[in-house]
Amino acid sequence: MMNPLGLRKSIRHLNRYQEILKIFVKYGFWDVVEKIKIGLLFDISKKILPRMEKKEYAVLGTPVRLRMAFEELGPTFIKLGQMLSVRPDLIPPQIAQEFTKLQDEVAPVSFEKLKPLLEETYSEDLLETFAEFEETALAAASMAQVHRARLKSGEDVAVKILRPNIHQIIKTDLEILFNLAELIAKYVPESELYDPVGIITEFSRTIRKEQNLVLEGRNIDIFRRYLQKEEYIKIPVVYWEYSSEKILVTEFIQGIKISDLAALDAAEIDRKQVAENGAKAILKQVFEFGLFHADPHPGNLFVLPGNVIVPVDFGMVGRIDEDMKEDLLNILRGIVDKDSYRITRVLLNIGLIEDQINFRNLQHDLLDYLDRYYGVPLNQLDTAQLLNEFMELVRNYRIKLPPDMVMMGKALTISEAVGRELDPEFNMFDLLIPYTKKMFYQRWNPAYHYRHLNRLLDASIDLLKSLPEDIRNILLKLKRDQITVRFQHQGLEQFTRELDRSSNRISFALIIAALIIGSSVVIQLDKGPFLWGYPALGIIGYVLASFLGFWLIIAILRSGKL
Repeated sequence: MMNPLGLRKSIRHLNRYQEILKIFVKYGFWDVVEKIKIGLLFDISKKILPRMEKKEYAVLGTPVRLRMAFEELGPTFIKLGQMLSVRPDLIPPQIAQEFTKLQDEVAPVSFEKLKPLLEETYSEDLLETFAEFEETALAAASMAQVHRARLKSGEDVAVKILRPNIHQIIKTDLEILFNLAELIAKYVPESELYDPVGIITEFSRTIRKEQNLVLEGRNIDIFRRYLQKEEYIKIPVVYWEYSSEKILVTEFIQGIKISDLAALDAAEIDRKQVAENGAKAILKQVFEFGLFHADPHPGNLFVLPGNVIVPVDFGMVGRIDEDMKEDLLNILRGIVDKDSYRITRVLLNIGLIEDQINFRNLQHDLLDYLDRYYGVPLNQLDTAQLLNEFMELVRNYRIKLPPDMVMMGKALTISEAVGRELDPEFNMFDLLIPYTKKMFYQRWNPAYHYRHLNRLLDASIDLLKSLPEDIRNILLKLKRDQITVRFQHQGLEQFTRELDRSSNRISFALIIAALIIGSSVVIQLDKGPFLWGYPALGIIGYVLASFLGFWLIIAILRSGKL
C-alpha cells in the first residue's frame, strides 16, 4: 500500500519529520498531526506523541503556540513565519500579528566553523585582506551572522556570513514543508481557504533569494542610488570586491536602535522628526521609486545624529510597477468616494477574483467596510486595524491580491507602528495624503497620458502584426481537423479519489472471495500433499485469504469509513 506522504526522500528525512511532529505535538497541535495521516510515521507515533503534549502550553492561544513552535523548529520555519507576518492575506490576522514577534536571534556559530568559508573566499590568513577582523559576532540570526572588521584601506565594515550548511538545512525543510502542505490540503478541508501549497511555493521563491547575498547587495545599491540625495536617510555602501553569494561586506554604520527610546533621548534625537523621516522614506520608496523595504521592523532600523534613518537587511523587498500604482490609485479613489463598485471592478480587472464569487455580496460587504471608516477624523484612524479588516474581507472571498501590494500595505502598517512608538501623536495618513494627491494630479498631466497611450499603441501594433498569422494558424488547424476542445471538471477530485478507493476495495474483496471458494474446492477434492490431514494448497489459500481480509478490515477502520 502506498505511503500517503509520497515522500521521495522519506528515509533521509525521517529524523527531521519526527522532530517536527514532536514539536508541534508539544505545543498542542496533536489534532492536526492526527488529521493529516502521516503514513508510517503516524503508525509509529500515534501512541507516543500525545504523551509529549505539554499541559502548560494548553492555556496559551493558538497564535502564541504556533509562534513558539516555529521558533523552536529553526531557521526555515522562522523565515516562513516572518514572511507570513507581512502577508495577512494568506493567514488569519491574529496569527500574522503574532508572527511579527518571531525572534530571529540565535547563538552565533563559533568562528572556527566559519573559517573554511572565509579562507576559501579570501586567504588562509584573514589579515592579508583585512587590517582587523573581530571573531566575536556583532549579531547572529537564523541564516547568517555579522562580524565587524576593518579593511586595509581603513574603512570599518560589517561582514555578513551565511551559516555553514544553511542551504542543505533549508532544502531539506522545504521538501518536508511541501509534503506536509500537500497533506494538509488533502486531509484538512478548512485549509482550502489558505492554500497551504501556494504559501510554501511562494515562500520557497522568497527564501532562495535570501540565501544569495549578491541579490541583497544589489538591492542595497539600488536603494542607495535612489535615496542618495535625501538627507534624512543613509544607505550603507557595498564593497563588492570582498563580497560573494555567501559573504556580504558593507559599510559599518554605528547607530542607535530605533526602538531604544532611552538612548535616543540621551543622544538628544528628535523622536517626532525620526518618526516623520521613517514614514517619508517608505512612502517615497513606494510611490516614487516603486521599490521598497518590505520588512521595516524596529530591528532593521537605526538612527544617527541629525535624525537620520539607517535601514539594514535588504533581503526582503517589494516592487510596485506603474500598473499596480494605477490599481492602487483606483482603490484609494474608491475608498475616498465610498465607491464599492469601483473597488470591486479594480479587483476583477487585475484577474484575482474567482468566477464563482457573488459580486453583489462582495460590493455590499465592501460598502459596510467603508461605512465603518467614512468620516472618521484622520488622527483616529488605525492603519493596522483598517488593513487587517480589509485583508479578512479579501480572504473570505478568496481574492488573491498581488504579493507586493500586500507587502506594501504591511510595510506602511509597520512604519506607522514604529512612528507611534516614537511619537504617540504620529499619524501616517498626514503624510500619505500628499502622495495620493500627487498621484491624482499626475493623471491630468499630458506626459502621463502620453506614456499610457504610447504603451497602448505599441500593444495594438504588436497585436495587429501577429493577428494575420494567428488567424491563418487557426484556419489551417480547422482545415486539418486539428482543433481540440479540452474540458476540465471542477470539484470532482474528491469523488474520483473515493471512487478509486471503493473500486480497489471491491477488487480486493473479490480476490479474497475467489481464494476462499478456490480453497474450499481444493479441500473437497482431498488431493495431496496434505497438511494436518487436509490438502496443503487449500490451507495456504485459507491463510492467505484470512491475511488479506484482516488487512482490508484494518484499512477500512483506519479510514474511519465503514
